[in-house]
Amino acid sequence: MDPVGLILAAAGVFAICGAVFDWSFFIDNYRAKFLLFALGRKGTRIFYACLGLFVLIGGVLMALGLLPEAG
Repeated sequence: MDPVGLILAAAGVFAICGAVFDWSFFIDNYRAKFLLFALGRKGTRIFYACLGLFVLIGGVLMALGLLPEAG
């Protein structure tokens, strides 16, 4: 098991949970202000859920050795 893949998988789960449960500290972060302005709150949550799913899948594949580490 690759530890980088496990960390990425955990980050993906965190992003998905932040979007699904509408955590205000996650969605209202100052780094997400542009997304909130451009997409609205619901659109930002959908964006973060999709991004989290992408990171989760990549992390699992990397942890299983099916996707090599970059670099």
